[in-house]
Amino acid sequence: MMSIFSKTLSTVRGTAPRVSFFTPLSTYRQASSSRPFASKNATPPTLEHLAIEQRGNVFNLQLNRPKLLNAVTGDTWRELKIAFDYLHQTPACRVIVVTGNGRAFCAGLDLKSGAEFFMGVTQDESLDIARKASEIRAFLKVAQGAYSSIEACRKPVIAAVHGYALGAATSLITAADIRYATSDSILSIKEVDIAIAADVGVLQRIQKLVGNDSLTRELVLTARNFTGAEAKEYGLVSRTFPDKESLYDAAFLLADQIAAKSPVAVQGSKLALNYSRDHSVADSLEWMANWNISMLQSEDLIKAVMAASSKGGDPPKFNDF
Repeated sequence: MMSIFSKTLSTVRGTAPRVSFFTPLSTYRQASSSRPFASKNATPPTLEHLAIEQRGNVFNLQLNRPKLLNAVTGDTWRELKIAFDYLHQTPACRVIVVTGNGRAFCAGLDLKSGAEFFMGVTQDESLDIARKASEIRAFLKVAQGAYSSIEACRKPVIAAVHGYALGAATSLITAADIRYATSDSILSIKEVDIAIAADVGVLQRIQKLVGNDSLTRELVLTARNFTGAEAKEYGLVSRTFPDKESLYDAAFLLADQIAAKSPVAVQGSKLALNYSRDHSVADSLEWMANWNISMLQSEDLIKAVMAASSKGGDPPKFNDF
């Protein structure tokens, strides 16, 4: 991948073409604002780099550029934001499983497209330093916002990793709630190898997910690869599997188990865990009290208590939320 990056730099150096790394912002705004409120009959967004498949109350969001090992561009990040906004607002969606189409989960940043964008901006003589910085910042905020939308989505997100999860892909999975991987999958926090500090979320989130600060710094500063098996020892993934098939079977079984629970309770629990991670116990208890003063009045509580009180009855069926 490094050779691709170097070749691209040599190609664009001196010519400085202004190649768009993603579609215009106005296009994204129209797409992301077309459905501001939840609706049972909403049409899924049209996506090119991703695919959404509904399996009952479980939705599979698939990274869908298999010929390029699902490498991400600015358009991928824009579509991620659109997709997670849609799933966040879709009542039928209770759990999301993120997978990669083909031989890999995601090979990270599409280096060719990325190099074209950055060289195009930095070598554009019509822009001064302030305006170049403004364009680069806008690009970074799109990428950061895409991954933050995963974390902010009130539906639990399960990442199922096989093949490769490099650089930007590792940033993606740190925004998920639960991470599974094949034992032989290859992960890395790759950005140091292309002379940048990771800037789309992994450095901010991974310290809150795992407790081994020394190993975190080793992986970040060396950019070395590590396997799914090592990721489990590290605490980044909770379970590993021998192959892609068993990985997917387990991920979707888990998703079905979560989807059968009260969506009021599940979504409230995810939001509470996220809030508590960044706030004091006292502030978090106050947040929880404010949440539950309304949620304890839901029909889900009555259904769950009645089901628990009956012997040999059917499990409760909960409405979408």
